[in-house]
Amino acid sequence: MSKFLGSNAINMDAKGRLAIPAKVREELAQTCGGRIVLTANADEERCLLVYPEPEWEELRPKIEALPNMNKAARRLQRLLLGNAAPMELDSAGRILIPPTLRSYAHLEKKLMLIGQGKKLELWSEERWFAWLDESSDDDEMPPEMEALSL
Repeated sequence: MSKFLGSNAINMDAKGRLAIPAKVREELAQTCGGRIVLTANADEERCLLVYPEPEWEELRPKIEALPNMNKAARRLQRLLLGNAAPMELDSAGRILIPPTLRSYAHLEKKLMLIGQGKKLELWSEERWFAWLDESSDDDEMPPEMEALSL
């Protein structure tokens, strides 16, 4: 099972290429041979989700099985499946972010790669730090979090 943890500040070049940090690259090599799927995050947070291919292949049938007559389910399918971009790290550990996904997530040169256990998130550095500074007073805490002690 993948164990992506931590955050990494990385740069993207003008062509949309970025180098995956060595520690993350090693984990990807072990879990999926460097094959990943990049897609849009369906939340209001405009970041990208980076799934190792086996994690994506486990999730994809669940997304496809959602009732497409339901507006929210259809939106989720369109965002996740419609933006899914399978790719493989090159010999230098780089990937090329498609222009549509760069635009969706407002990605420019400075990026943040955030570990989320089984997947990663790719954020614009500016948007990541703005998100960290936002107040979460309006967010309702789910019951699962109430018992969590950090």
